[in-house]
Amino acid sequence: MSAFWQLVRNDLQLYFSNRRALLMNLLAPIVIAAFFGSLFGANKDEPTAAIPVAVTDQDGSAVSKQIVAALAADKNLAVQALDEAAALERVRAGKLQADVVIPRGFGAAAGTALFSGRDKPQIVIHYDPSQTVALQVVRGMLAQSVMQNVSAAVFSLADDTWPRLRANVENSSNINPEAKRDLRAIFDSSERLQRRAQQDAAQSPGAAADAGNVGPALSLPYTLSEQEVRAHQDVPYNSYAHSFAGMGVQFTLMMGVEVGVGLLLLRRLGLWRRLRAAPLGKGTLLGSRVAMCAIAAFTLMLVIYAVAMLVFKVRVQGSWPGFIGVLAAFSLMTAALGMLVAALGRTPEATRGLAIFLTLILVMLGGAWVPSFVFPAWLQKLTAFVPTRWAIDGLDAVTWRGLGLAAAWFPILAMSAFAALCLAFAMRVFDWEE
Repeated sequence: MSAFWQLVRNDLQLYFSNRRALLMNLLAPIVIAAFFGSLFGANKDEPTAAIPVAVTDQDGSAVSKQIVAALAADKNLAVQALDEAAALERVRAGKLQADVVIPRGFGAAAGTALFSGRDKPQIVIHYDPSQTVALQVVRGMLAQSVMQNVSAAVFSLADDTWPRLRANVENSSNINPEAKRDLRAIFDSSERLQRRAQQDAAQSPGAAADAGNVGPALSLPYTLSEQEVRAHQDVPYNSYAHSFAGMGVQFTLMMGVEVGVGLLLLRRLGLWRRLRAAPLGKGTLLGSRVAMCAIAAFTLMLVIYAVAMLVFKVRVQGSWPGFIGVLAAFSLMTAALGMLVAALGRTPEATRGLAIFLTLILVMLGGAWVPSFVFPAWLQKLTAFVPTRWAIDGLDAVTWRGLGLAAAWFPILAMSAFAALCLAFAMRVFDWEE
């Protein structure tokens, strides 16, 4: 047993002696746990980014303007007033998550529909089908705003004019007792309806929208039509398109990091030192490794999408050249990131810990796991500098969104620039001796 414990002791000493690897193994779970805790915790001081939506007010009545103002005042929404065509283009491009269309005649019809439950005007929500969580929020906020403003418009006389009329009736000596009794009944009924409207408007808007009515007395004064914004309306949204983009990016990045770790293992064996004695330049040796990794990453992504197309019916509904360009730029970025991680990690053990940390953070900030609108406002702005976001956005754009080559250019340029920076830094700091 003494030999057994001596071996355990030696292995522990080796493990804890690699401080860089130990730091990465400790830092990764702490930072990732803090990240998720900040998103779903109860920190009320840190505002989340508002959901970008458009409102198209085709009615222009006092009631519809009040509804638009109420939606714009809600801190959970970032409202833009746009015509329907412009809003649809922005939703299709992923720049907005929904467009709420208030139809003509809504203000005049909603008051009657509040009580009768018939002839309800129809509000249309055009929404990004990859953002169904945002749709639930918009639906709830809309129900709340409509109920509050429509009921306030219906009972606006009860706030000022009717109490004065009641006082005048009570103090009048020229009205016979039977007429006073009938008028009191009218005033009492008005007050009860007003209280009921206020109580109903305060109910959970989400539950109201799902049930189709608000409370036992009043009906939700509109019907709702929810329409997905797709490249082709006759082709249904395929959720596999987005999931394959996110998971393809994640696991291809992990492959790139393993190539970097392999580079360090070869260095530990002294192979790189012998190759340089050939002589081969540093640029030739690292460049060949980058080219190999980029080709392997491109091949992996092609196979992943081939399976997605054959088995899960994923389609490139936009630009094929844009699709190939995004895959090529992402593959180069993967290879460059692998070299950078290898240069920073210095040892295979430390590099693996750093790789797990960077890959998970980049994928999460890229929007593959968590909808970006739940991020704090400052973090959502930061994701503009995260290359994985442009990889996923670019693949989404040319697959299910059905956008053209112009939508792929910026993701291609952003990932290419990131790859160039990573390669330049890796070439500068890579150490040929462990």
